[in-house]
Amino acid sequence: MTSEIPHDPNARLDYGWDWSAWLADGEAITSHTVTATGGLVVESSAVISGSVVAWVSGGTPGRASLTVHIVTSAGRADDRTTRVLVQHR
Repeated sequence: MTSEIPHDPNARLDYGWDWSAWLADGEAITSHTVTATGGLVVESSAVISGSVVAWVSGGTPGRASLTVHIVTSAGRADDRTTRVLVQHR
């Protein structure tokens, strides 16, 4: 079972995905997208030292997800999904 990260619908939080161990020597993330479900809003995102960081707000109470898709300088592409439980805390 995959755990869910709690997120209050009134919160504005940063979420990160560390790709540094997955990247080969000299390889870099050249593009990325972060998509959200469940009413979560991706306000902005950036690549920082082999990680993708996204600022996320909102959400409708219930289960949601954040998915990051990257493409690298070596032409590789991959996704990671974080499961989120939107609930008032």
